[in-house]
Amino acid sequence: MTRFLKSREAILLGALLALVFLAETRFSGFAAPGNLVRIFNDTSILIILALGQTMVILTRCIDLSQASNLALTGMVTAMMNAAMPGLPVPLLILVAVGIGLVLGALNGLLVWKLDIPPIVVTLGTLTIFRGLVFLVSGGAWVNSHEMSAAYKGFPRADILGLPVMSWIALATIAAFAVAVNRTSLGRAFYAVGGNPGAAVYTGIDVGRTRFWAFVIAGGLAGLCGYLWVARYAVAYTDVAGGFELDIIAACVIGGIAISGGLGTVTGAVLGALFLGTIKNALPVAGISPFWQMAISGTAIIVAVAVNRRRTPGRIILKEAKA
Repeated sequence: MTRFLKSREAILLGALLALVFLAETRFSGFAAPGNLVRIFNDTSILIILALGQTMVILTRCIDLSQASNLALTGMVTAMMNAAMPGLPVPLLILVAVGIGLVLGALNGLLVWKLDIPPIVVTLGTLTIFRGLVFLVSGGAWVNSHEMSAAYKGFPRADILGLPVMSWIALATIAAFAVAVNRTSLGRAFYAVGGNPGAAVYTGIDVGRTRFWAFVIAGGLAGLCGYLWVARYAVAYTDVAGGFELDIIAACVIGGIAISGGLGTVTGAVLGALFLGTIKNALPVAGISPFWQMAISGTAIIVAVAVNRRRTPGRIILKEAKA
């Protein structure tokens, strides 16, 4: 217990509770259970994407293309639904996840096989994916009246008082908590990020491990493409424009070290919830969306600066080329 109280997650949880309390003093009802459930639901997509980004960052990489992946998969499923309203929603979700996995695999292969820096690869694919959204749609929107009731209703459907989208986020959190702590792939993510050279000597394929991190992040982005478009009932070329900033901010605020090998699922979730709470509180206070962007950017810088002050782990073996 003492160890947890000294951890970054405990500090972030305290800051989150303080933020909720401060908002409650200004706006009565902000801390009401119903409103907190709405905030969690509003933040569900950010939580899911941040968990995918966490796996990538743990391996000393970064994925700037998640939001563009989301936009492309969301547009494809919306167009399919508009053209064939009878298609089952589970099939459309599988299509979204499948496209996301392919796009994530493309990132992973370029990083793995061509040894191109991840930031360069994903900056390029970010632009490519956005361009594909325009090419697929011809620049046209898919609006609410063109979507079937089942397509729009699935993320909003309530189960035991929680929307399906919140249940998906909770299931993702649970799956990742098990994966990073109980599977060899999860441990490999930490090993590759902590010391790629030592990871090679222990038999871990660094390139392959990074590939799977990108695939996971891509699949989750595909899932969120459907969830985003279905929930807001509109698909257009600039869906989730700039959302990459929020995803990375959630990770670094949650203590995921950009240098790799350090971070937790709990931290990523708390980082996303912290941002989600800020974004819900500031509009009520009448603060401009541009200030919200500035606050997100400032949070990234502060969080990275705090992370850099930590004592780094010892490099046991000299790094070897993976």
